[in-house]
Amino acid sequence: MFKDLENRMQKSIGALKSELASIRTGRANAALLDHVRVSYYGSEVPVSQVGNLSVPEPRMLMITPWDKSQIAVIEKAIMKSDLGLTPTSDGEVVRIMLPELTEDRRRDLVKQVKTVGEKAKVSIRNIRRDANDSVKHQVKDEGLPEDESKRLQDRVQKVTDKFIAEIDEIIEHKEAEILTV
Repeated sequence: MFKDLENRMQKSIGALKSELASIRTGRANAALLDHVRVSYYGSEVPVSQVGNLSVPEPRMLMITPWDKSQIAVIEKAIMKSDLGLTPTSDGEVVRIMLPELTEDRRRDLVKQVKTVGEKAKVSIRNIRRDANDSVKHQVKDEGLPEDESKRLQDRVQKVTDKFIAEIDEIIEHKEAEILTV
């Protein structure tokens, strides 16, 4: 039971980390484009599947498409995304310069990070609730003693507290990363 509990909570942490990777900090990161989808020969695919992503400079992303005829489609997909970035191309590669973050934008990003962190905490708490419900059903259906039930619920709470603390640490680190000028 506890192995499954920890695995589910670990998956929530993984989802949090991948979602936070797409939130922009002051530095360029290829993960920033993970959610951008490109219409590539009739199907929607992530931009990472239409070309090579690289970070040649701290505030520049570069996409070298495998098919040069798709450059306009890639540019259009990036402009349509909610990232607020403007790509440029020279016919060979697509370059995206990341503008310097303003103080207001940094605060907005921190709020967004906190919201994402709170969603992850809710997910962890839902997993805790499911585990506690399972223990309560064992008491009712299988005759598990009450003191054993209490001990198992305390153990579930300790695991939950460990993961909540890990989420707090991840959020704190991301906030510091965003606020560093």
